[in-house]
Amino acid sequence: MSAALPSDHPPVVTGKVAVLIVNLGTPDAPTPAAVKRYLREFLSDPRVVEIPALLWQPILRGIILNTRPRKSAHAYEQVWTPDGSPLAVNTRDTARGLGRAWGEDITVDWAMRYGNPAIADRLAALKASGHDRILIAPLYPQYCGATTATAMDEVARVLAGMRWQPALRMLPAYHDDPAYIEALRARTERQLAALSFVPDRIVASFHGMPRRTLDLGDPYHCQCYKTARLLGEALGREVMVTFQSRFGRAKWLEPATDATLAALPGQGVASVAVMTPGFSADCLETLEEIALRGKETFLAGGGRNFAFLPCLNAEGDAIVLYRQLLGRELAGWANLR
Repeated sequence: MSAALPSDHPPVVTGKVAVLIVNLGTPDAPTPAAVKRYLREFLSDPRVVEIPALLWQPILRGIILNTRPRKSAHAYEQVWTPDGSPLAVNTRDTARGLGRAWGEDITVDWAMRYGNPAIADRLAALKASGHDRILIAPLYPQYCGATTATAMDEVARVLAGMRWQPALRMLPAYHDDPAYIEALRARTERQLAALSFVPDRIVASFHGMPRRTLDLGDPYHCQCYKTARLLGEALGREVMVTFQSRFGRAKWLEPATDATLAALPGQGVASVAVMTPGFSADCLETLEEIALRGKETFLAGGGRNFAFLPCLNAEGDAIVLYRQLLGRELAGWANLR
């Protein structure tokens, strides 16, 4: 029999298991001020911009943060929902869907690497409510230092300030996991069947990274191509890889999505469907950059039919997928149904 705690002992709650879903981040509002706060945090991360701070910070604070927020805020306005940022809404709904699927055995929470809800706040809240085993789940199918790694950097930073730390596990990249490829196949086939045309080409647009990240050993580029190859095999047709969201003057991964969409009509491609399998949830980069501007680029180049295929988001295919992926990582911590 264990000894009773002293009467003045602070309450201690332990024994709970949680999943913390993490996505990249979003401003709190589609306004220049909110976007500026977000970009300051995002672009100050040395994993995101690998330029020495003494050189980069004057450029960031003197030029970029005084010019880019207004333009970006206008882009966010084009896709903002009544419930907020699409990325935040889709990530929240994914957490809720998983929570409903698992019931009370597992707490499913969510956070953003940049912006709110912050990783530090959610980890502190989970720890305070008795969750001493937490699975961190960065929803990035392909590993990249600027996404997966920086999320874990932030988790480590938060843990460094905790006197009593929870036990942690991390969801690894799942770019070639059969469950992920099957979820993409099923959703893509339904989306294609609902179109009024048959696309001549399917394009998989992934977020771009500077070319030097590949040269230095980041596996992201190769994992993107493997995802597209496996999906193409599952669909029974080729999936073309491109990279979007270039920034700055550095050489980026190619081929570029915008340049490809502009050139395809001249190559006899009249109809195209574009998907973004590097994103788990629709966001500014998918809804504004691809669904809106990408369509304009393709049609202006002479294309006839353009379709944007939304991400997995919080759809049924996504919940089934995450139950499988996360369920494996929770083995020994919880008995899942």
